[in-house]
Amino acid sequence: MKLSEVKKILNADVIFGEEMIDQVEVETAFASDLLSDVLAYSKENALFLTGLTNPQVIRTVEVLDLVGVVFVRGKVPQMETVELAKRKGIPLLRTKCIMFETCGRLYGAGVKASRIMVD
Repeated sequence: MKLSEVKKILNADVIFGEEMIDQVEVETAFASDLLSDVLAYSKENALFLTGLTNPQVIRTVEVLDLVGVVFVRGKVPQMETVELAKRKGIPLLRTKCIMFETCGRLYGAGVKASRIMVD
């Protein structure tokens, strides 16, 4: 599905990247407030769902080649985070949904979990 559909499903606001949301394809997502878990377990091309708002979120997205970020719980990213996302061309959305509801809505719409299987 397109990121524009994710926006509708989550009743989200676009913080940055309005012009990109009809082109960005979302098939998988990874939800975490621990960047170490994202780095260890997420696969590339996933949508990152988080309550973290610092610039390290964007650096993590860039390193893993993720497609964008949805900030949950109505969180507003720091100005430095938004500026870095603009420089890197990473779309940012914000939803008032809690993490659990965000995951459930996307899963119900067909978005799969992005994860590296561990034993």
